[in-house]
Amino acid sequence: MTDEPIQTFENVWDALEETPEEAASMTLRSDVLTAIRTVVESWQTTQTQAAIRLGVTQPRLNDLLRGRINRFSLDALIGLAQRAGLTVHLEIERPAA
Repeated sequence: MTDEPIQTFENVWDALEETPEEAASMTLRSDVLTAIRTVVESWQTTQTQAAIRLGVTQPRLNDLLRGRINRFSLDALIGLAQRAGLTVHLEIERPAA
């Protein structure tokens, strides 16, 4: 057993990504992807029908539903969210002093 301190992170992306900027981007992307996936699953339709509704191919929708986040930019996810009937808001705050 080592006496190294245990690191804790606010979310998984803080632990996985190299920089705080990359972690912030991945956090936003995963939040939007999860919201889209929740809406699509609520439609209770086939992937083909859902893909048509979102204006993407069925394989592209499959990537989204399987959480393949690296295949989607934040811009692409925002566009899909809009087509899914969602509104995306970005909240910007200063860190506590």
